[in-house]
Amino acid sequence: MGDKETCNHSEVTDFILVGFRVRPELHILLFFLFLLVYAMILLGNIGMMVIIMFDPRLNTPMYFFLGNLSFVDLFYSSVIAPKAMINFWSESKSISYAGCVTQFFLFALFIVTEGFLLAAMAYDRFIAICNPLLYTVQMSTRLCVQLVAGSYFCGCITSVPQTIMTFTLSFCASRTIDHFYCDIRPLQRLSCSDLFTLKMVSFTFSGLIVFPTIIVIIVSYLYIVSTVLKIPSTKGRQKAFSTCSSHLGVVSVLYGAVFFMYLTPDTYPELSKVASLCYTLLTPMLNPLIYSLRNKDVKEALYKLLEKKRTVL
Repeated sequence: MGDKETCNHSEVTDFILVGFRVRPELHILLFFLFLLVYAMILLGNIGMMVIIMFDPRLNTPMYFFLGNLSFVDLFYSSVIAPKAMINFWSESKSISYAGCVTQFFLFALFIVTEGFLLAAMAYDRFIAICNPLLYTVQMSTRLCVQLVAGSYFCGCITSVPQTIMTFTLSFCASRTIDHFYCDIRPLQRLSCSDLFTLKMVSFTFSGLIVFPTIIVIIVSYLYIVSTVLKIPSTKGRQKAFSTCSSHLGVVSVLYGAVFFMYLTPDTYPELSKVASLCYTLLTPMLNPLIYSLRNKDVKEALYKLLEKKRTVL
């Protein structure tokens, strides 16, 4: 009880990230697994951004959004993976107070931005399929920039208050975070402050983020399905659906993992960690693979880029 009374947030200089509760010898295996996944994230997302920047055929709204999605995936996985890998080798497994604040803020910023970007991409597909003749007019460069800037803005205005409120809590229960990164629920478990206001704010922000983005995605795809079913030829329908399947796959993985994690009771922290892996590492790794393997334009642009490099060499 003495620790609870004397220790508050101003006295905490660092936290301990427990990570995965496995035998010490398995930490080496986890390190190489994280390293492999992170290397694929770097290669896939940087490669996607390079292809989009250097191929003029990909200078369209869809690929503008996809390039930004790769940028977001690259950075929010980089906020998590390097520190997690260091802790697999470290005895202390510590993260500084400032480092925890930074990690919490940046991850919240980029994950919310990704949700709004996916909604913007659904709207883009809706215009492309339902109003193809007006596509270039409606999806102007100005609107695309505004949608992307708005996504980052929404990420910022939701992550700033969440970060401030979380790290003004009194952390008196322990310094040990039962997770592999600084996440809101494990941090709340360390606090002896009244969590009602923070939980209400978190719930409100979650509603403001999740429901509008999901509604935009669902409504867009309802219109898309309705339009595609009216296409007389089977080939035409397949082509229309193929332009949306990659986006639907990415949305399903991200939102499925987020819902699973936040609906998992606190009594099963290891399940929450596994779900967190899906959207912190697996989603950024799979996104460029999904879009490149199922996208003819991206594959052709990649072959063209590789041919150009081979010619230079």
